[in-house]
Amino acid sequence: MTPPIFTALALSLGLTLVLELTFALLSGVRGRPLLLVALVNLLTNPAVVFFYFLLSQRSALPRMAVQLPLEGAAILTEALCYARCGGRDFLHPWRFSLLANLFSYGTGRLLLSIFG
Repeated sequence: MTPPIFTALALSLGLTLVLELTFALLSGVRGRPLLLVALVNLLTNPAVVFFYFLLSQRSALPRMAVQLPLEGAAILTEALCYARCGGRDFLHPWRFSLLANLFSYGTGRLLLSIFG
């Protein structure tokens, strides 16, 4: 049987990649910058899910008190990557990172409320 953390990691990463790549396409991102979006999410999503799983299991903190700083760190890391590596493809890397993550997080929460 697969441990719950591996299931959570796989589902979250798969959904995040689909949602953030969709957001990027809807935002006009094409070509190599799409690869950057995928790679940045491969970097941040497993770390956020792992630390969320670890901290929510081992502390008495409310879920949002664990989630918000982790999501903030992901937005910051992704924006820095877009600014540093995205060149002219990401004219507003901070805004792109914030909106992509809000889209992904919000859609994920909506899907969880419907199917979870």
